[in-house]
Amino acid sequence: MTYALRNASPAKTRAEAVVVGVLQGKKGPELAPGAEDVTAAFGRKLRPLLATLGVSGKAGEVTRIPVGDELSTSLLVVVGLGKEADAASVRRAAGAAARAVPNATSVALALPADSAQLVSAIVEGHLLGGYSFTTYKKGNESEGGPATVTLLSSAARRPEVQQAFDDAQVIAAAVATVRDWVNTPPADLTPPVFAEKVVAAARGIRRVKVTVHDENALAEIGCGGILGVGNGSDAPPRLVELVYSPAKPVAHLALVGKGITFDTGGYTIKPGSGMSTMKSDMAGAATVVQALLVIAQLELPVKVSVFAPMAENMVSGQAMRPGDILRIYGGTTVEVSNTDAEGRLILADALVRATEVQPDVILDVATLTGAMVVALGDRITGVMGVEEVVAEVLSAAEGAGEDMWPMPIPEAIVERVHSSKVADLAQHDWIRWGGGLYAAAFLQEFTAGMPWAHLDIAGPSWHGGAPSGHLLPGGTGAALATLVEFARNSALRNA
Repeated sequence: MTYALRNASPAKTRAEAVVVGVLQGKKGPELAPGAEDVTAAFGRKLRPLLATLGVSGKAGEVTRIPVGDELSTSLLVVVGLGKEADAASVRRAAGAAARAVPNATSVALALPADSAQLVSAIVEGHLLGGYSFTTYKKGNESEGGPATVTLLSSAARRPEVQQAFDDAQVIAAAVATVRDWVNTPPADLTPPVFAEKVVAAARGIRRVKVTVHDENALAEIGCGGILGVGNGSDAPPRLVELVYSPAKPVAHLALVGKGITFDTGGYTIKPGSGMSTMKSDMAGAATVVQALLVIAQLELPVKVSVFAPMAENMVSGQAMRPGDILRIYGGTTVEVSNTDAEGRLILADALVRATEVQPDVILDVATLTGAMVVALGDRITGVMGVEEVVAEVLSAAEGAGEDMWPMPIPEAIVERVHSSKVADLAQHDWIRWGGGLYAAAFLQEFTAGMPWAHLDIAGPSWHGGAPSGHLLPGGTGAALATLVEFARNSALRNA
């Protein structure tokens, strides 16, 4: 699929299908900006035509209209934007449009696109809305799609819009790779295999270096959290570290991502239904790895260090038990009471490693707690940590078009983390309330007081419903665009 950016009329393009947006206007549905020439071509016939077809403009609504002499195309696709044509609604509409005309060889997108932000939203939405995971289908067939997609924009010649158009394709490709990794069956993405995929993905990207620590190296350097979780599996754990070193960095960002390739819960075993999506428990690691590779490909002047601990949480004679005490990298001891709260254990090792490279800020990304899903639902990421860093993450999320919400780390929760009678810290305490906050308070203990924020993506990392906008069933790639936007903002602040 080839994408192009042009300043052209949607009424005159000869693409097989033309996509326009429709808004819920006060007097009924009306075509959105970008489709003025289409409105003019139909004239007075347009409003009764939309009414006859039941078009309302509701977000996600898709209507296909065969056309005659009014337009040069043969098919007009009208996609609902809701009441406002902003980046979020345009992204959703572009995603829905990608699935609306799978058999067209060429498509022109005439959605609202007069700014860099809107152009980015359309490209990301269309690419990701047309995503499919076909690796395990017979013949590995592609599910089709147009050979060429042309984005029509009155601002097509502006340099910042052209840059946004190019950058969005890089980001969307990385999100698609995260989805691929998350959607891969856990038997085929064990920690050693996952590490190999990261090495392969980084190959050939300038100024990126990858180091893989196997189980022997982890034992030698003392990563007791990763080893404690990973010892129960026949597939040994890994810690993958990547560094992107631009020529003249103006900032240094460390990213840490949870990489549990499958989570049974260990001896605190999950119910069967609770394991059904646990191949996605490595989404945090996939996200931070791909974020670094995007930042490197965009050549942002920000040094990025990534720490991706990988383990499989299984049950065996070697698995950790409730009551065990693990010694985290750096010497802190942790009493284990819930083997299904394993993510914070592998993140602890990685966070301490991250502090040693002395970054300006540390962000960790993890499918960490069901409690955060209970608090915020399955579409919103919870963000906790140092107040200033949390604010910067939320600003980046807004720019990237992702939904995130700040959550506290109360002092009373911090006291609970220090409640162990036999170790420095208590991994878990079985109090029902504030489980997501407890996990963040635990992680905070390994950040050495540095600027840090924790992104709990347990909800938005996986989409379990029907296709919706740019989201398809399975892995979503949540938070990747936010991390890239965070790095971009850091570069601008420190330029």
